[in-house]
Amino acid sequence: MDIRDRRILEELQEDATVAVADLADTVGLSVSACWRRIKALEDAGFITRRVALIDRRKSNVPMTVFVVIRTSRHSMEWLDSFRKVIADIPEIVEAYRLTGDIDYLLRLVVPSVDVYDAVYKKMISRLDFTDITSSISMEELKFTTSIPLKYT
Repeated sequence: MDIRDRRILEELQEDATVAVADLADTVGLSVSACWRRIKALEDAGFITRRVALIDRRKSNVPMTVFVVIRTSRHSMEWLDSFRKVIADIPEIVEAYRLTGDIDYLLRLVVPSVDVYDAVYKKMISRLDFTDITSSISMEELKFTTSIPLKYT
């Protein structure tokens, strides 16, 4: 990983549809050399996939809900069941297992509180939880899909 690889990744994080010729010009490489580096970055697992980012508001899911989950069960069986529950709910766009007094944190995108309530009811009908607490985001202060590359 050198400075040109990092530049390629930085540019692709901003726009994965950029033409290879334009990207090559930006990072100071020939088109074929740039393409080889992109392929090598894909093969090495740095580039895992290329996706389109969809505007949530235009897709009628403007509300972000953060859900804190606590459970008294910490078995692999419960965790596997939880993974299956959240995998089946498309409104859950991120899920994390945490250290500390919170066991799991979910991020959901929904059109309304009513839809969140339906998701909540679906979850509690399929699995036992000790506590579920939700917070609705009032304002998104920062959102990015780009990761810092200075550590590579």
